[in-house]
Amino acid sequence: MTGRRKSAALNRSAAIASITVALFLVALKAWAAWSTGSTAMLGSLADTALDLIASIATLVGVWIAAQPEDEEHRFGHGKAEALAAMFQIVLISISALGLAARAVEQFLAGSRTDAASEGIGVSLIAMAATLALLTWQRHVIRRTDSLAITTDHVHYQSDLLLNLAVIAALALDQYGGIAGADPLFGLAIAVWLAWGAWRASQRAVNELMDREWPEEKRARFVEVLAHHPELRGVHDLRTRTSGQRDFVQFHVWVDPRMTLGAAHRIMDEVEDRLKAEFPDVEIMIHPEPEGLIDEEGIAAEEVLPDTR
Repeated sequence: MTGRRKSAALNRSAAIASITVALFLVALKAWAAWSTGSTAMLGSLADTALDLIASIATLVGVWIAAQPEDEEHRFGHGKAEALAAMFQIVLISISALGLAARAVEQFLAGSRTDAASEGIGVSLIAMAATLALLTWQRHVIRRTDSLAITTDHVHYQSDLLLNLAVIAALALDQYGGIAGADPLFGLAIAVWLAWGAWRASQRAVNELMDREWPEEKRARFVEVLAHHPELRGVHDLRTRTSGQRDFVQFHVWVDPRMTLGAAHRIMDEVEDRLKAEFPDVEIMIHPEPEGLIDEEGIAAEEVLPDTR
């Protein structure tokens, strides 16, 4: 099995695990919300129900992203992961708005909770199931760096805090006699969800907009290029990421007296060395005679560091 196929299988396993955990928690929290009448628990239920929908979207996204390129998608389907992540972010934002409205309504009405022990027990079970899922997701992310799974992971991380907040809200309301604790915690959960959605959106938007690689990664790429003795300079370096694949294109300067056959051999050597350092990268190289000035009168933007 190739590295790309292994990554796809790992991503699917993480998405299926998310769906399984979400189904279990939806049933558990629906019973707890009905038993306790807690706004915080209701918010946790709403979040978990959206987790289920988002996890299904994640499974669809990673499945599509794993499909090979075809005649209509010559660069592959990697951006399906970013689209799945954005879908999750929209759901999280809707959940946050709905929960905030419910919390304000409950606070103004002066509502109280019931059956705190049942709600706390459910929250502890939910935390144990979520921790198990997060452990597997972290393993998958280390191996694949999947955007869709990473976004799902961020959301389930917030679930730990959600369940802690539910426990605190129920305990303060029932045992501490603090009126308004439950809706206030519900409002805090809504704010936390909104903040998590904003943070998770950054990488998805960057990928959809074909943002350049981080500066450290670009610098390492140029450093690897610099080790070939026949290259005199590099410019017009352009990079982007789509799902599990990286795409790079650039121009290089070579000796103007070099034959076409020799230049082709050197480009193959450069590509092999780069792919050893950057697996699953799609590379397009344009060789030029050293010192060439483009039509705008501009020379090379970047010069290879002197490592030879």
